[in-house]
Amino acid sequence: MLKIIRTDSSNPDFIELVKYLDAYLTEKDGDEHSFYDQFNKIDKIKSVVIAYKNGKAVACGAIKEYNPGIMEIKRMYTSPGERGKGIAGQILNALEKWAIELSCQKCILETGKRQAEAILLYQKNGYRLIQNYGQYAGINNSLCFEKMLK
Repeated sequence: MLKIIRTDSSNPDFIELVKYLDAYLTEKDGDEHSFYDQFNKIDKIKSVVIAYKNGKAVACGAIKEYNPGIMEIKRMYTSPGERGKGIAGQILNALEKWAIELSCQKCILETGKRQAEAILLYQKNGYRLIQNYGQYAGINNSLCFEKMLK
């Protein structure tokens, strides 16, 4: 059974999942990882969700205010053995619901061009490709997406 909880970035299970995420991204991004790493610090993130399966943390994600009314999706990760089971979509939906509760109209995010599974997840969940924003403007390996919330 899957249980999704709300917490913040001080949660030890979130911290542990992010270690696995960073190791995965270091492998995928290679030399470019240090550029992205500077934007992925997890201290002081107020809105984190974690999925537990049989009491074990298996997936996570977070939202962080980008601008008033706009949340940025951050730190999405699903353990390798749990991928392809719809858990990431449930995490994304939980984050969007939380963003709506916080009176946000839009979610934005960045992912790497080498993250084929992530790109498919976001497109399948209604995110559309946009011009790279903020620190990702002009970064060739980055793809940015947005979704208007209901």
